[in-house]
Amino acid sequence: MTTHDVFRYDIPAEDDFGYSQAIRSGDLVHVSGQLAFDAAGEFPDGYDFDAQLRRTHANMDRVLDHYGATRIQIVSQTLYVVDLRHHAAAVARANLAYFGEHRPASTVLGVTELTLPGQVVEIAFVIDSRLPA
Repeated sequence: MTTHDVFRYDIPAEDDFGYSQAIRSGDLVHVSGQLAFDAAGEFPDGYDFDAQLRRTHANMDRVLDHYGATRIQIVSQTLYVVDLRHHAAAVARANLAYFGEHRPASTVLGVTELTLPGQVVEIAFVIDSRLPA
């Protein structure tokens, strides 16, 4: 049986781009790229890599909370980073701090730009709800 549960922040970008933050399909939750939106859908941390990464991780936690999941149920992630060579060490430190001993499959891609002016990081991920929380 496949269950669909769609999660949205109800911010303008979701309607502007025609997407949801996440969708459950069976035991998996596929999460769109999370970025540093605040609760009002604003993007306050332009070009501040560390601040964007902290807010992005907080938004990842919001999605996890919605699905009653924890970080250790994240089975894979894809990170998109502007100027990866410059930010690689910060990405590694933040990833270790966010996941602790958990090690999801991970792909990190260096990109020239992302959707919003000043956006420097975006993280998409997959949750497996069959794993113990």
